[in-house]
Amino acid sequence: MLRSVRARLALWHTTVLAVLLALVAGGAYAFVVHATRARTDESVRDALADLRTELLAERADQGSTRAAAREVLHEIRFRTIAFIVFDAAGRVVAASIPAAPAVTATEDSEPPFDAVALGRSIVTAPVAVETARTLPDAEGGYRVELAPLVAADGRFTMAAATSIHEDMETLAEARTAIAIAVPLALMLAWLGGWLLARRSLAPMVEIRAATARISASNLSERVPSGPNDDEVGQLAAVINGLLDRLERAFTQQQQFMADASHELRTPVAVVKNEASLALSRGPRTADEYQDALRVVRTAATRQQRIVDDLFFLSRADAGELPVRHDPLYLDEIVVECAREVRSLAEAKGVRVSVEAPCESAAVGDEALLHRLVINLLDNAIKYSPHDAVVRVALRRVDGTYALSVENGGAPIPPATRATLFDRFVRGDAARPDEGDTLTSGAGLGLSIARWIAEAHGGTLELERSDEHATRFVLALPRES
Repeated sequence: MLRSVRARLALWHTTVLAVLLALVAGGAYAFVVHATRARTDESVRDALADLRTELLAERADQGSTRAAAREVLHEIRFRTIAFIVFDAAGRVVAASIPAAPAVTATEDSEPPFDAVALGRSIVTAPVAVETARTLPDAEGGYRVELAPLVAADGRFTMAAATSIHEDMETLAEARTAIAIAVPLALMLAWLGGWLLARRSLAPMVEIRAATARISASNLSERVPSGPNDDEVGQLAAVINGLLDRLERAFTQQQQFMADASHELRTPVAVVKNEASLALSRGPRTADEYQDALRVVRTAATRQQRIVDDLFFLSRADAGELPVRHDPLYLDEIVVECAREVRSLAEAKGVRVSVEAPCESAAVGDEALLHRLVINLLDNAIKYSPHDAVVRVALRRVDGTYALSVENGGAPIPPATRATLFDRFVRGDAARPDEGDTLTSGAGLGLSIARWIAEAHGGTLELERSDEHATRFVLALPRES
């Protein structure tokens, strides 16, 4: 049962309350005991002071302390206090009992406690100052206050005592009440804590049930968040946010797999068709076999590039692609990349213009940055018309390097711009023939380029795309 959070919360609530109740009840009981005893001692002390006054006054008339004590104790009657006067030997000189109902006081009345034992204690330990003590008996005992009385005819000790039977009974009743009330309060507290915990955790139960129902087939379902902006509502919001990210990632993965399958199906089909065609006829000439193999090689090369790009992105998504941070010069990378695409540009009748006026020292992964620039140049050449110019410019802007790659041709459709850097997004409508390429041509180049830019703490954005030009701008910090 304690495996339940509700039960544990109720148990903790009850335990804390039990400690508090024990402290409060113990403190209150101790205060009552102290207050009761202090009140009793004060009343006995006041009665003893009155006795002293009367004895001194009566002794002036009687001339003898013993006679004065007998006279005074015969006349003085307190409802709940008894008096005894002892001599120096601890013998009782005079005594009186309380004037309670149905009790007749006489001169020879004895107090309702062991006066002999009290006398022995006075002789054993002479009383020098006023002191109080408790004489126990079967019903609770008596509270006794002692005070010395020094007279011309000897040394005496006055004692005043009152029964604490009623006080002990009251305290016993208080203990009984505490013993009953505290467990009952704890039981009610546990029940109330369990009900409160159950009500408070009810949204958690709904969240758990809703989360258990969610699977790959219904990722669009969300857990109930409720109207309250409390901890449970915040937890529900966090879980729904996580589900949103999982749904997007799952959708992207499904789309990625579908697009990858579609892209790979074309070159595989070409290889299969060419091989089937070459084997379906009788003996063929060497030129025919060479043509078939060229087609197969072209398809296989395209397939290899797609697989390489997919492998690159999968490692990047898994965080397994390390990024080096070595000193390098961006201007050298840009010039080298422009030299590599020169043959591709000449085949399309496109000229590449590079403007890198100064050394651009930076820190980064040279191989990845080389791939980024190649992707941008390859993309610009493929979308440029015949006799166009691809302009590449590298400049310093504040604390960054800005590399712009601009080409002419048809602008990118507005509907495509929002997803331009997504995977497998291509502007097929703008170019009827892909032609030669240094990349896979599967719509992965810009996605890879942006990842490389972000891995170096930079950005890659489409700055412009209209009837005059399309320009991509790469911004990299001078120190990555």
